[in-house]
Amino acid sequence: MNPDPREHPHPDDVAAWRRAHVPLYNANPLKLGIFGTNCSNGCTITHAETTFVPTYEHNVKIAKLADELGFEMLVPVGRWKHFGGTTQFNANNMEVFTWATALACNTQRIMTFATSHVPTVHPLFAAKQAATIDNISHGRFGLNVVCGWFRPEIEMFGVEQLAHDVRYGMAEEWLTVMKRAWTEQDFDHEGGYYRVKGGFLLPKPVQQPYPVLINAGNSEEGRDFSARNVDFNFVTMATRDQASGMVADIRQRARGYGRTCGVMSYGLVCCRDTEAEARALYDRIVAGGDWEAVHNIMNLLGIESSSFNEQIRHFGERFIAGWGGYPLVGTPEQVVAMMVELHGLGIEGFILSWLDYYEELKYFGEKVLPLMKQAGLRV
Repeated sequence: MNPDPREHPHPDDVAAWRRAHVPLYNANPLKLGIFGTNCSNGCTITHAETTFVPTYEHNVKIAKLADELGFEMLVPVGRWKHFGGTTQFNANNMEVFTWATALACNTQRIMTFATSHVPTVHPLFAAKQAATIDNISHGRFGLNVVCGWFRPEIEMFGVEQLAHDVRYGMAEEWLTVMKRAWTEQDFDHEGGYYRVKGGFLLPKPVQQPYPVLINAGNSEEGRDFSARNVDFNFVTMATRDQASGMVADIRQRARGYGRTCGVMSYGLVCCRDTEAEARALYDRIVAGGDWEAVHNIMNLLGIESSSFNEQIRHFGERFIAGWGGYPLVGTPEQVVAMMVELHGLGIEGFILSWLDYYEELKYFGEKVLPLMKQAGLRV
């Protein structure tokens, strides 16, 4: 059990406590996580055959293996409604705060995250859930903040879908209320979106001043939101040059606000003993792709355009293979070489997905992790 920083002899030394007890601040140069196991199809929008099922039992099996392998985090997709198509992508999904609690109770070291949509939950309720899970897990909880971009999902709650830039203003106030609840008592708040009279919360989180906060903000507004408010931004990388530019931009913005914000990303792993086998796996995933669901997603994200058909096809394949994540396709040596290069550009961690999470995670642990240690990415 991790010592409670609320009983730490030097409570102001938050950074030192985090380095010692919070997995995302450990000594591994490149942090690792699992992404999307709480939803049907995970992150692959395909009919390709797999043993993965989004059940509680199967999620526990994956989580325990990731914990044994020393991974730092388990990050779910916050999902309430499917994206249509022949797969009804992500239709079967487990609610994220409940999921995070359950997996925390089945693991020892790894962090469990919830992915919360700002418009669908009041900040005091989210703060209470987060503090409770952080206490249950002895300081291993983290929160992924999502402003709410999937209009049919938001409207299902009877909530107005706000304009892109406005959503970040609401999210900032949402986090402000949460942070006050985690660190203050009997506070009042009067804002544009929330009113709180005599805000009270016990127990406070184990992590001080509050649990690890992450966000995936790629637009200018999103990067600025992360720089001001969270601990890590999970960027979407189209190219290596883009990744390098985004890392520098986010870090510079954070420094301008007198704080730090780390940069991580996410990716699909297709790893086999030979490059041909890895490529064949990737091609099988794409060949079974649900293009109707993919086009629905891209339309909602605003990246569909008849003027860029070839680019749209490329983006579509990336979504089919791994929710638009960076494709880590090749032999164990090639996958590690890609990770080394991206880490050199400033990427501090990856949350990963596979077509067949458990079986491929076993292979990753046997073949890839030892090479990551040799390359200095893991200790």
